[in-house]
Amino acid sequence: MKLIFLSTLLSVFVFNGASIYDFKVNALQRDDAQINFADFKGKKILIVNTASKSPYTFQMEELEKLYRAYKDKLVVVGFPAGSDFGDQELKSNREIHDFCTYTYDITFPMAEKITTIGEMRHPIFSYLITEAKKLAMDDPIIKWNFTKFLLDENGQLIKVFPADVTPLSTEVTSYLNNTRNW
Repeated sequence: MKLIFLSTLLSVFVFNGASIYDFKVNALQRDDAQINFADFKGKKILIVNTASKSPYTFQMEELEKLYRAYKDKLVVVGFPAGSDFGDQELKSNREIHDFCTYTYDITFPMAEKITTIGEMRHPIFSYLITEAKKLAMDDPIIKWNFTKFLLDENGQLIKVFPADVTPLSTEVTSYLNNTRNW
């Protein structure tokens, strides 16, 4: 209960004039490492709720290919989504790290295991959902693992892609190649 209260309280303060660049999250790679979103200013950011045992886990390979192909103008950040949609994630951060490293050779930043839905939702996803609603998206914004939030070079959310839109699809890459018809 205390955690829910603190999360809610933090959300009130964080979202009042906040931007994506205000967030720092614990990294999956090491206990003492953090991912500081302010480091990504000037690049597009693709934030994805991942899961090691999801029917969409094959997208990890595409996320890595996308990250490597567009590394100069895009950063991909994965958030292992705990058990948001059933038992689709490994139990520990170490197991998730090893799975991502040895199965998919992931080099993009990965956060520690978090929750993306419900009352225990991580504040960064509360922020992203609030921003998605400003784009007139209907609830629920996150319907499954591998929902993708694309932010522009100024940290503004520009698009949310559902799980069935793959990272290398033209729906995603058109935003990165500036070939999107606005």
